[in-house]
Amino acid sequence: MEKQIHIEPVTRIEGHAKITVFLDDAGDVKDTQFHVTELRGFEKFCEGRTLWEMPGLTARICGICPVSHILASAKACDAILSVRIPKSAEMLRRLMNLGQYVQSHALSFFYLSAPDFLLGWDHDPATRNVVGLVQANPDLARKGIRLRAFGQEVISRLGGKRIHPSWAVPGGVNSSLDVEDQKWFLEQLPEAKDTIRETIDLFKTSFDCEARDVLGEFQSMYMGLVAPGGVWEHYDGLIRIVSQEGEIVEEGYDPSRYFEIIHEASEPWTYLKFPHYVPKGYPEGMYRVGPLGRVNVAERFGTPEADAELEAFRTTVSRCSGKVFDYHYTRLLEILASLERMEQLLNDERILDPRVRAEAGINELEGVGIHEAPRGTLIHHYKVDENGIIEKANFIVSTGHNNLAMNRAVNGIAKTYISKGNVTEGILNRIEGGIRAYDPCLSCSVHAVGQMPIQLDIVDADGALQQTLTKE
Repeated sequence: MEKQIHIEPVTRIEGHAKITVFLDDAGDVKDTQFHVTELRGFEKFCEGRTLWEMPGLTARICGICPVSHILASAKACDAILSVRIPKSAEMLRRLMNLGQYVQSHALSFFYLSAPDFLLGWDHDPATRNVVGLVQANPDLARKGIRLRAFGQEVISRLGGKRIHPSWAVPGGVNSSLDVEDQKWFLEQLPEAKDTIRETIDLFKTSFDCEARDVLGEFQSMYMGLVAPGGVWEHYDGLIRIVSQEGEIVEEGYDPSRYFEIIHEASEPWTYLKFPHYVPKGYPEGMYRVGPLGRVNVAERFGTPEADAELEAFRTTVSRCSGKVFDYHYTRLLEILASLERMEQLLNDERILDPRVRAEAGINELEGVGIHEAPRGTLIHHYKVDENGIIEKANFIVSTGHNNLAMNRAVNGIAKTYISKGNVTEGILNRIEGGIRAYDPCLSCSVHAVGQMPIQLDIVDADGALQQTLTKE
């Protein structure tokens, strides 16, 4: 008789989800499903609001990813205004995004995932968390906390606060960089770089190629933005898609035309849709984004230390790694690259230019803003009327792009470890770990296809059903 195993909730991720494992008569895995159980509906909330509100409004989609949304939104608004923002404004937006990379990747690695593979997948769950990590390795934990705090402070000093900074605006940003803040950032960078160097060295000595197989490996395509020459990019650039072998599938694709190659499918068992590459269809058009995706599509980081570490990484895998665990490895590489890019920006005198905003009115009725959030490619697409009122908004967030891959990871891990109905807490934790590797932000990711069915039951004080109202 078929049985089911439910993992609910999936822990140490942002948002709410559950996993169902379906077992056959022999107790082996027949199928799995990763359910995203919350519906946010932010696209509908935006309709009727003004263009000028969108960066500040969409930042409220999530308390973990506000910087990512405010920047993608501002870029979509720039497109509708048809403006080229001042160079200093672009540099400052880049600086804030790099600060977001540092704080978000540090949160994912040190707080959410490291307890699994530094303490052990079968470690007592009561202490398999950041508190247990502090007890086991207080020096590493302290440095990880300070690293994340540095990234948060970059955001705070630029935007006025760490969460939901109303700073990036249509046409640029609303304040320039203070000289004292520039000095402070440069003074803090050496400590941050020392921390990430030490962490990368620990990771490389602790986990060889075989140890990184724990969460499975599978083939897919990979997508991300790249600068000219295929250099790693996080704010601008063109879309590149590569195969598992590193062969270019799409090169230099215009981000504003993303909808020609990316469509979204839906399934009845989850609110999270399934973006896929159109020419290969659904579900064969699976691709991955985020740290692993960006590293796989890029030729190089373009900074000396990160490029050296990238070369070392690629000696352990083929041109494109398909290992789920390597999301953690590439996340660390991106922190190092982000710190080096921050140093380059801060040493460029143009970043202090007080001209940080271009003024313009509504010049286009449609605009797309795409950049690379820490978790992967983030898309904001707006349609407005002649007064700049939002008529339609579409968000495809990083976690959505990875939905097919997360389901594939869960299925592979479950089939590897579950046999004849034998399941331990450590096995279930490995299955959750397959999700945590992607660092999903589920609050950002969900939106409805058209109208969702609603049933309202009205009961009296005794709990007896009086009336049922439905809306399809």
